[in-house]
Amino acid sequence: MRATVMHMAGDVRIENIPDATLIYSTDAVIRITRACICGSDLWPYNDLVPEAGGRRMGHEAIGVVEAIGSDVQRIKAGDLVIMPFAYADGKCMFCDEGLPTSCVHGGFFGTGGAADGAQAEALRVPQADGTLFPIHVAPDHSLMPSLLTLSDVMGTGHHAAAAARVTRGSRGAVIGDGAVGLCGVIAAKRLGAEQIIILGRHPDRIALAKVFGATDVVSERGGEAIEAVKALTGGFGAHSVLECVGSGPAIDTAVGIARPGGAVGRVGVPHYEVMPAGRQTFYNNIAVAGGPAPVRTYISELLPDIMEGRIEPGRVFDSLVTLDGVPDGYRAMNERKALKVMVRP
Repeated sequence: MRATVMHMAGDVRIENIPDATLIYSTDAVIRITRACICGSDLWPYNDLVPEAGGRRMGHEAIGVVEAIGSDVQRIKAGDLVIMPFAYADGKCMFCDEGLPTSCVHGGFFGTGGAADGAQAEALRVPQADGTLFPIHVAPDHSLMPSLLTLSDVMGTGHHAAAAARVTRGSRGAVIGDGAVGLCGVIAAKRLGAEQIIILGRHPDRIALAKVFGATDVVSERGGEAIEAVKALTGGFGAHSVLECVGSGPAIDTAVGIARPGGAVGRVGVPHYEVMPAGRQTFYNNIAVAGGPAPVRTYISELLPDIMEGRIEPGRVFDSLVTLDGVPDGYRAMNERKALKVMVRP
């Protein structure tokens, strides 16, 4: 079978690899019908050191179940399923608490660990019963782009809003105009934020943010961005800040624009070792929460809004490629010529 393999920064190839097969009794094998390239895939695309054999990429997918292990009971061959970016058994104490990303038998797809990547023709899914979410639509349903976002970016945007404690009538700010940030705008709007400030500088993305519910735009960065947000919020800052980038400057800005007593929900994969602005968060009673989004937990809540057309997160996809087009898709996203690339193997 064919799959995406990243050998080092900037070196993405489509290669023939061994077919996906069952290894454990709790596994399933799915034939991938939709996958995509994530903004977080651009971190290794820019800094991955050479790895022996390369890293098989991709962690977001929809597919058809082709085989199941002897202990798989909830998932059946032939099911069309959403595959979240993390696998989990669905039974441990953390899964019971709604945190499958901390499952004691879990892990992440496409990171060079125990599970391969989803930018491929097929994939072995560990802990199939606790991981896969069956959906009862046709594989070519018009809502497939939005359904695919439930594997990561919509659930991650929702997690940012939940961690930032967005409430009805509150003031919110979203740092980052990538797919997660734009889904964060959807989430903040869905949870009732009265004001939603998007911090970004790409005109096409800002236009989509406004469609999704952003009320104000701040294109400045650093100290100028902090002052601009404060000017838009009566001088005090936002109740809820969704940090969807993961850089040190982004978290500095997030803390700087949070009002006293406010909250920061951080879902950008952190590229800093020490949480900055500790003194400011302490004296202003700013809560900082977030992490890898437990998207499997959120699917049941978000799915009806997609099926009934109340939210359209699939609009973040602005490019569609076959597997052969994945290397060009990485380049396009890295050069900001594409927002989010969908892959149809």
